[in-house]
Amino acid sequence: MATTTDLLGDIFETLRLEATIYFRTDYSPPWALTVPAHDQAARFHLVSQGRCHVELPSGQSVTLGAGDLVIIPRGLEHVLSDRPGRRPAPLERLLKESRYDGRGVFILGSRNRSAATQMLCGHFAFAKGADHPLLRVLPDMLVMTSDERAKHPLLRDTLHLVLRTAFGSEVSSSAVLRRLAEIFFVETIRTGLGQSAELARLLGGLKDEGVGRALLLIHQQPAKPWTVATLARQVHMSRSRFAERFRMAMDQSPMTYIAEWRLQNALALLANQRVNVAEIADRVGYRSTTAFSRAFKNRFGRAPSAFRRAG
Repeated sequence: MATTTDLLGDIFETLRLEATIYFRTDYSPPWALTVPAHDQAARFHLVSQGRCHVELPSGQSVTLGAGDLVIIPRGLEHVLSDRPGRRPAPLERLLKESRYDGRGVFILGSRNRSAATQMLCGHFAFAKGADHPLLRVLPDMLVMTSDERAKHPLLRDTLHLVLRTAFGSEVSSSAVLRRLAEIFFVETIRTGLGQSAELARLLGGLKDEGVGRALLLIHQQPAKPWTVATLARQVHMSRSRFAERFRMAMDQSPMTYIAEWRLQNALALLANQRVNVAEIADRVGYRSTTAFSRAFKNRFGRAPSAFRRAG
């Protein structure tokens, strides 16, 4: 039986999760900056030293201490500051004034290692068109305190390594930081049950012996001509009971999930220029290229070939 982490890893790999570490701070009060909204991305801020106040446009806020992590899953605009009420400077202006060329990790502040607040900040981007029930149930803000992460050894150790790499005296490897960030994103989602009833429901479905096993089968063989009846037999449940439990967990029917998952796999395959559209159609379970192209265009607004050309 697959673990929740296995399924989460497969989901995010197909959605082409990719981390970018875009700045770290060496700040002392007073300071405040606005991080702009970013479509198809989740922002994160990991505090190494000091405190940081984070506030969303809705007014939802949190004050982070050393070792705390916040993820803003839908990439909403937000303000970072040493305390509430500061007038923030736009991040874009700070980047422009610094003449940052996009290489390496941008450092905001005095480059003073004894600065009051040190953070590592970045985002997790998803492929254009990426979608999954999991993304829809994530809260506006996920917070993992240092005390909470101590209960989860993999998350604790990964975040410790991220901070050591980013703030260590040796030259930081951007590639290593990106891979580590992707690990802590998956682990934060997996361990964030208490922060959203909807997230808890969906992750409970991944753990469910019947629903989780069915999801594993769908993910392993998306092209197989699955039906509700065949999936129910595979997980040793009645058709009606399986369909009800799947819908309760994933907020959609098994067949809707299969159809969407096939198209998400197709999106991932389109990134590979060596795989033609006919082969993609076959790999994701369509009997003809025409049927696949029609379904793809209905879902994403463009035919597969046009979507690929658009990048």
